[in-house]
Amino acid sequence: MAKSQEQLQQSRSLSSLIYDPKFRSYAFQILLLLVLVGFGWWIVQNTIVNLQAQNKTTGFDFLGVTSGFDIGFSLIEYSRSSTYLDVFIVGILNTLLVAITGIVLATMLGFVLGVARLSSNWIIARLATIYIEVIRNIPLLLQLFFWYFAVLKSMPSVRDSLEIISGAVFLNNRGLYFPDPNPNAAFLWVQIAVVLVLISGFFLQRWSVRRLEKTGERFPYIPVFIGLLIVVPAIAWVVSGAGLDVSYPERNRFNFQGGIQLPPEFVALLFGLVIYTAAFIAEIVRAGIVSVSRGQTEAAQSLGLKDNDRLNLVVIPQAMRVIVPPLTSQYLNLTKNSSLAVAIGYPDIVNVFMGTALNQSGKAVEVIFMTMSVYLTLSLLTSIIMNWYNARIALTER
Repeated sequence: MAKSQEQLQQSRSLSSLIYDPKFRSYAFQILLLLVLVGFGWWIVQNTIVNLQAQNKTTGFDFLGVTSGFDIGFSLIEYSRSSTYLDVFIVGILNTLLVAITGIVLATMLGFVLGVARLSSNWIIARLATIYIEVIRNIPLLLQLFFWYFAVLKSMPSVRDSLEIISGAVFLNNRGLYFPDPNPNAAFLWVQIAVVLVLISGFFLQRWSVRRLEKTGERFPYIPVFIGLLIVVPAIAWVVSGAGLDVSYPERNRFNFQGGIQLPPEFVALLFGLVIYTAAFIAEIVRAGIVSVSRGQTEAAQSLGLKDNDRLNLVVIPQAMRVIVPPLTSQYLNLTKNSSLAVAIGYPDIVNVFMGTALNQSGKAVEVIFMTMSVYLTLSLLTSIIMNWYNARIALTER
């Protein structure tokens, strides 16, 4: 009788444990974790068995092997005698160059288009609408082909180059050429001065906004900041004895000498990514501005704020809380879409490392794993930065 009561109590405790939501939550998570670990272990073992069956070795020793091929565009010193590790670094830097430059330019263009679409000027609003609806409904790959084959490759030859800025900037079917500044060692002090002015400008802008909110008096922030940005580096230039030797592109019989050359592949990729992504950013900006209650604008107008002040001090700060989350997704998309560079021959990490280096070394697993890790790292860093900014501008309840 005692045993039956004990068994009954145990069954009741087990039943209550099974129906406990907290216990089931932990149990399901542990079960899911075990399944994922088992699945990952199965993939690793299956890969090892298949590689052994093909007499292929694994490891990253190939990174020290000489690559034996050229790369047309590189931000660091590179030659045929460089290693596969150098190829990896060149690919990362070329990808970062396109991604960072594209994010900055697409953000600027997208914000202008988003505001323009809400303009009271009928022509400006319709032109912005046409741009957005046309660009975002054409596949990005087709746009890259258009910019590369239809526009840049049809440019004049070196002999008939388009002179965008007289004696300084040229454009032809081999790329874009512009001056190359070569500063001396003392120029570092000028760069430090510029950085200090930018940092001080950030705090000056916040102080001017607080001053306007407290006293209603406007501080001439933009003229003061521009003045500081000119005067302080100029003083550092004179005091430090800094010098800047500019190398201008000079046309000879077959090509340009001197200056900096951006290949047509880079220009086409950058144009395509910026113009395509800006169309989506413009819609995000428009939606963010529209989400702000009209009463906020009317209240700002009743206080006597000008149109620019209403936009910069009232509408945009509130709209940013709606804009930032989807804007982060567009930054991630732009970075990942840069992998389409392989279609037009730009030497990004997918082209030179996951393409040429993989074919020559035969290390498919290692190369693909490293390439995926690069994109994952860039995406996570972008998300961390944007989430930090989003947390700073979020509304805080009292």
